Amino acid sequence: MKKPVQYPSDSNTPEVVRDVPGPLPQLDNAKGMVRTQIYLTRAEHGFLLSESARRGEPMAAVIRGFIDDKMRMPESAWAINPMLEATPQDDALELPEDAAINHDHYRYGTKKRYVKKRGQWVLDEAEASQ
Repeated sequence: MKKPVQYPSDSNTPEVVRDVPGPLPQLDNAKGMVRTQIYLTRAEHGFLLSESARRGEPMAAVIRGFIDDKMRMPESAWAINPMLEATPQDDALELPEDAAINHDHYRYGTKKRYVKKRGQWVLDEAEASQ
């Protein structure tokens, strides 16, 4: 069994492990690659080894492929996205004027957080003092 490496500690420097020391470097793909090191569980390492053998590629290429897949946004994200569709109108739906800002009151029965004063919705004085 290997003996753990002990680094001298400087009393002025806090002993904190950082993934990235300082701001991220500006990378330019034309200038090559950046070497990095990661810790993997045995299961993750075994998966990468088997995936590497199955593809016939180095483990680093498999990892870069996974990262490239996550960085790429599919075209369908903009074409088939229900969040980008217009909100359907339901004329039969009757909600109180303050349903959006006092939703906890209507949903859970809590005290209203906002009250209408002189035509404007303002935070209730009891809520503001908390």
